[in-house]
Amino acid sequence: MARIKRAVSGRKKRTVLAERSQGYHGGGSRTFRGMKEQVQHSLQYAYRDRRNKKRDIRALWIQRINAAARMNDLSYSTFMHGLKLAGVELDRKVLAQIAYEDAEGFAALAEVAKKALAA
Repeated sequence: MARIKRAVSGRKKRTVLAERSQGYHGGGSRTFRGMKEQVQHSLQYAYRDRRNKKRDIRALWIQRINAAARMNDLSYSTFMHGLKLAGVELDRKVLAQIAYEDAEGFAALAEVAKKALAA
């Protein structure tokens, strides 16, 4: 039975790990065990933060809408409630973009929300 030689595959594995761990501090980029652990943690952080990024972006949209709504004498929650009562179906991404780029357009939406709340 022939012997299995694994020098090439082992070297490739270490080379790939060294490339992935490039730039890390201390043993995280120098020792094999350090590289292995650091890359594993980095992949876990990347997985987690791809989801947290969505949370952060949504929070930014809400802050922008709240700031623009308060400039029109409404809080965020009353503004959103007024839009829902008025039947305006714009999501937070679009509302935040309107608040950021078009103050007059957002003021018109605020008036629509105020009228719906009064009725």
